[in-house]
Amino acid sequence: MLSCWKRVRLLTAVTAIAASSASIATAGERIRVEITSSADNTQQPCYVITPTGYSADDSTRPLLVALHTWSGGVEQRNRPLEAEADRRGWIYLFPHFRGPNQHPDACGSRKAQQDILDAVAWARQEYRVDDSRIYLSGVSGGGHMTLLMVGRHPDLWAAASAWVGISDLSAWHEKHAKSNYGAMLRRSCGGAPGKSPAVDGEYRARSPNSFLTKAADVPVDIAAGVHDGHTGSVPIRHSLEAFNKLAAARRAPIIRENEIVQLSRRNGRLETRTASDIQVDPAFGREIHLRRHAGASRVTIFEGGHEMIAGAAAKWLSQHRKVAATQQSGAPRK
Repeated sequence: MLSCWKRVRLLTAVTAIAASSASIATAGERIRVEITSSADNTQQPCYVITPTGYSADDSTRPLLVALHTWSGGVEQRNRPLEAEADRRGWIYLFPHFRGPNQHPDACGSRKAQQDILDAVAWARQEYRVDDSRIYLSGVSGGGHMTLLMVGRHPDLWAAASAWVGISDLSAWHEKHAKSNYGAMLRRSCGGAPGKSPAVDGEYRARSPNSFLTKAADVPVDIAAGVHDGHTGSVPIRHSLEAFNKLAAARRAPIIRENEIVQLSRRNGRLETRTASDIQVDPAFGREIHLRRHAGASRVTIFEGGHEMIAGAAAKWLSQHRKVAATQQSGAPRK
């Protein structure tokens, strides 16, 4: 019987979409590969992009794992983030993790989590990845999965950057019960919150807030545009409460409820700003309405909506490296 990795190499040889017919991308290539899930032995798609000038003989490179949005899948593109990865010489990995969040195997399930871990393991097997600089980032549904993965698997990541992410699925269902997002949640979790203890357990198990205290030592960047929840689908409370989980774990000051209420109003502003809220961040290029820190992590509420600022995400990630990299969830590099 062929090993998992050999099966992957045979399958990827026929599914690569770039000029190369092999499963290894050369400099500047974007190829599609199929990776065998260690959860259920299915073939799961993933894209990998190597940076301009990449060579297999190079020294190790950082790996950026980027995650698709709530209704997206592996064919989605985040070209600004891809460009940032290329500019910085990072390998870019874009897994499917069971696609749009509208069935039980998606939406933060154990299988979806394992797909991301398997993709990282595959990349570390096939490329010269710097294990001390494995980064994670996503926007919206990808922000949800970024926060969930950093809480469930904190030892793998050198840093994470989550933008306008959902941190509490029950609360998000309450906002969107009559919309398609609510229907997608019910299909994923087996019904609406309150239907049964088992369904409520699914919502908790797929919500980042259930696990973020375990990520207290990971540098986590959380960001949201102040108008999201009004002009977008995810209220900024999700980002602020996610940060509060990290802050509580670090025994750092949390964002007070009255501050959350003030910012959550339409065109919300803080009545009293702290010193950290009053600053200019060229990487954002926007007015900052709130910025707080807890250990190595931070949260930023900026002038904007439901969006990611790719340059700011990449700058945050680039500043972090694990002091002592450990072999997590995958085979050793070649």
